[in-house]
Amino acid sequence: MRILIMGGTRFIGVYLTKLLAEQGNEVVLFNRGNKPAPLPGLQVIRGDRTDPEQIKEKLSGENFDVIFDNNGRKLSDTKPLVDLFKNKIKQFIYVSSAGVYHKSDQMPHVEWDLLDPNSRHKGKFETEDYLLQQEVPFTSIRPVYIYGPQNYNPLEAWFFDRITRDRPIPIPGNGFHITQLGHVQDLAKAMVAVLGNIKALGQIYNISGERYITFDGLARACAEAAGKSPEEIQIVHYDPKQFDFGKRKAFPLRVQHFFTDIHKALNELHWKPEFDLVSGLKDSYQNDYLAQDLDKAEVDFSLDDEILKA
Repeated sequence: MRILIMGGTRFIGVYLTKLLAEQGNEVVLFNRGNKPAPLPGLQVIRGDRTDPEQIKEKLSGENFDVIFDNNGRKLSDTKPLVDLFKNKIKQFIYVSSAGVYHKSDQMPHVEWDLLDPNSRHKGKFETEDYLLQQEVPFTSIRPVYIYGPQNYNPLEAWFFDRITRDRPIPIPGNGFHITQLGHVQDLAKAMVAVLGNIKALGQIYNISGERYITFDGLARACAEAAGKSPEEIQIVHYDPKQFDFGKRKAFPLRVQHFFTDIHKALNELHWKPEFDLVSGLKDSYQNDYLAQDLDKAEVDFSLDDEILKA
């Protein structure tokens, strides 16, 4: 199949591109050309997806069987692409987010839960709705937190920064908030599993790890991945409402229970995560954090110090 990937040179896109190419697909990337393609010989179409005129100019003469939209954040990012190809493709695979779900007293989130049109992920909410309205043969993927090598969001690295330097780990609340992480390679394999899958057309899938974990448990799992005793790390709990951090981010996760049920994907896609959390974090620590010498980098701990001082 001839497949277009929007992006393809960062994190999810790198893993996805390699998997699709290994299957013998013809993979074409559309991006600004700021980073090299993950494989030699790929066709790269350079352009700015936020400019509808560039989408039309650069892609109107192209034909694709499938489009993977990994980095569309707002409806305006994806709408020009949908309008151009909606009657020409077999499948449009969109990476949404579990952040579209409305806060609920009942957990885990399932795919038919109420959505929050005012969340910070409302652009993805609106895009899913548009794909449905336009009757595009789409499949939507809703990850929770994604981690793994090449992660450009400071998630696991936030914990590694403190653990490798033997610093206290400031965690908001009592440490019992429950969350969920999924390895980027497992996510990419789930995305490949929906490709050409008739059952997946018009469907939405939560994709993440199989088990949930508390904030304190995540700190201990990161310690184990970094080769330290989970019992030796110092966790400090604090009330975030007692601080005014402004736009500064003191902790990499939302301070609430946030996790999903992935049984629909397990049952319908014949997919199963390969990484448990500790093995996945070890992969990230050894093949990314240490590989980039991040354990020796200078880190701003001023927010930590503000919390610890109080």
